[in-house]
Amino acid sequence: MTDQRPIDFHQARADTPRIDIAASIEKVRDVLQELRFGSITLTVHDARVVQIDVTEKTRLTA
Repeated sequence: MTDQRPIDFHQARADTPRIDIAASIEKVRDVLQELRFGSITLTVHDARVVQIDVTEKTRLTA
């Protein structure tokens, strides 16, 4: 991760790209590339993704 200054989203312009969204999307993309079966849950606080939970399921054949 890189060091970035927090952005005050209450004062940010609507057309200004949000760096935290791009980073969150990139992390979810990385998780999806590795996940075969399971689920991803995002926890959001103050319009920012603060946690990504990954539940992976292993399918066994009898």
